[in-house]
Amino acid sequence: MSSIGGYSEMALPEKKAVLKEAFEARGGVEDPREALKGVRALVVGLARTGLSVSRFLSRCGASVTATDIRPSGELPGAEGLAAMGVEVRAGRHREEDFLSSELVVVSPGVPGSHPLLSSARGKGVPVISDVELAWRFIDVPVIAVAGTNGKSTTTSLLGRIFEEAGKKVFVGGNIGTPVIEYVEGVLDGEEKGDACILEISSFQLETTDTFNPHIGVMLNITEDHLDRYAGFDEYAMTKMRLFGNQGPSDYAVVNAADPAIAARKYALGRGTVVPFTTSGEVKEGLFLKGEEMVFRLSGLAEETYPVERLRLKGLQNIENAMAAIACARVSGIPAEAVLKTLSSYKGLAHRMELVRELKGVRYIDDSKGTNIGALEMALKGIEGRVVLIAGGRDKGGDYGVLRELVRQKVKLVIAIGEARKKIMEAFSPVTETLAVDTMEMAVARGHQNASRGDTVLLCPACSSFDMYANYAERGEHFTRIVEALP
Repeated sequence: MSSIGGYSEMALPEKKAVLKEAFEARGGVEDPREALKGVRALVVGLARTGLSVSRFLSRCGASVTATDIRPSGELPGAEGLAAMGVEVRAGRHREEDFLSSELVVVSPGVPGSHPLLSSARGKGVPVISDVELAWRFIDVPVIAVAGTNGKSTTTSLLGRIFEEAGKKVFVGGNIGTPVIEYVEGVLDGEEKGDACILEISSFQLETTDTFNPHIGVMLNITEDHLDRYAGFDEYAMTKMRLFGNQGPSDYAVVNAADPAIAARKYALGRGTVVPFTTSGEVKEGLFLKGEEMVFRLSGLAEETYPVERLRLKGLQNIENAMAAIACARVSGIPAEAVLKTLSSYKGLAHRMELVRELKGVRYIDDSKGTNIGALEMALKGIEGRVVLIAGGRDKGGDYGVLRELVRQKVKLVIAIGEARKKIMEAFSPVTETLAVDTMEMAVARGHQNASRGDTVLLCPACSSFDMYANYAERGEHFTRIVEALP
């Protein structure tokens, strides 16, 4: 069985070999900061990640150009980059910047298939993500959590478990702080800690090359971001890139009951597979037996974790907990720390968050449920009948796959946003539906139609960008309206 300290000592020589190989064109120096001096680097996209990468590369001595299609007035932080000597290109991308660069770092919001990125690759220019760049500097174990739904909850839960065990960890990536900021802090003399626990999106995995987490987690793969990918298979295989570089000393923690993962098990690489499932039993890994999560692994006595001790409720959170248990125990974290954290962790805002209970009706904010898989898990995890508020900007999925579940669970669908017509067409054959223009109207109609024992659930199954800046703003608006109900 692996341990955090043991892995770090073992992996450091291997990681330095990776660093040397990655930067050998710049002289094969041991310190990658030295290798970046004078490199003509282009950063594409200037949201938080792009700003952080630009600052980091500039501090390493690279000659940095940063580009974004938004006008300069919509780029907070761009002035600070310019003061550091970064050349900021706003309003459009320029092909010459891509073709004249020696390194391109692309932000998650920019598709890896962008024609200018393809042009750069055609000229032999490396195109990588912020995660790939950061990976080349990290010499502590990395636990990377991927999947369509549950990433943020599982990543945050894992961080709490490690902290409960007295470990110092960085928690970030696609959630919270970009990982390159951790790297910058360590290079400035901050303690590197015991591990990096990262949420990883498919967008970041599009442009990885050598990235290889010691423990990779795949929670599930369901339809999402089909407005960005050519189809579901491309999306799913992009996520499975997480495991492509794993070797025998690494671990792949995967949901054995997820059909999309099972169908692509050939992409799991050479790591030790630790499955988890809420359906059936596994010889090694985690499974649900009655009201207990059972953990079996070679070299350990069988362990049980009572579901009733899990503060987070719902089937999806049982799966999230199983993944966290596997990662923690494989890393040598004591079972006592795991159980204590499972019993106390409240979860994230806007993820199946109980806003209030009023006259026997529960109001739940699942604004972070931005795809069809999230809606499926939310409905499965709720007892009793549901008044569902759904809609926003459509992401290309097929709502019709949930018709039978909606027929069983949902007494009324209240559709909002750009996707409301599509949602009503999908669900009107199986339940009552109506469309409204605002969140105020949606909550009011939900309040009118819910009876004691029902749940009014905001789970949009869509992005927020038609009406809100992000899912958090949408959830906060819903919460304010609910809290004001008489």
